[in-house]
Amino acid sequence: MAVLGLMFPAVLHFTHSEAHYGKSEVSLSRFSSCIMLVAYASYLFFQLKSQRSLYSPIGEEEESTEDEEDEKEIAQGEAISWLFVLTIWISILSGYLVDAIQGASESLNMPLAFISVILLPIVGNAAEHASAIMFAMKNKLDITLGVAIGSSTQISMFVIPFCVVIGWMMGEEMDLNFQLFETATLFITVLVVAFMLQEGTSNYFKGFMLILCYLIVAASFFVHVDPKSSDNK
Repeated sequence: MAVLGLMFPAVLHFTHSEAHYGKSEVSLSRFSSCIMLVAYASYLFFQLKSQRSLYSPIGEEEESTEDEEDEKEIAQGEAISWLFVLTIWISILSGYLVDAIQGASESLNMPLAFISVILLPIVGNAAEHASAIMFAMKNKLDITLGVAIGSSTQISMFVIPFCVVIGWMMGEEMDLNFQLFETATLFITVLVVAFMLQEGTSNYFKGFMLILCYLIVAASFFVHVDPKSSDNK
């Protein structure tokens, strides 16, 4: 669904088949964003409430008795307060980071897309990557996939549509058109991961192939230049 929501606005734009030029793309993006948010909320309800037992790791029932004996290290209200404070602090730092990306791209002589799509996610999600590797080494593949795919699902099905809706409320015409190159990359990578996971098994060869595919994507973004920036030059 994330691929559909992000692909059709780009296709509509580059095929010049909009019923109302400049408006149909934004309207479709806003409608798709609302649908994607509803789908993500339904996914959370299904996973956490309706069918929670299907997504519980093996051995969770045995460990629950031990967890109940442990005392809570932090109260719920205190946890919410810390979450609120850290969210504000991270949002401020994110603003400075976004402003510095353009200067870093020029000083390092690297494409802006390569820094934004490849380098920044690797550094920002280093903790997630480390935890996924640790769980994989312990042969807990279900948790590893949950960490890896869950993060991508959250960004594509919640964060991006939510930004479009917020922009709509603020009067900004934000859309889901991520340009042809980026959209094609997303479509191909989703297909590769789907084919890799369809058997429900994993081995070192599949992991090695995924790493090689990632290197190809990284190299593609390293030589890719945004058409808008190239026109300005």
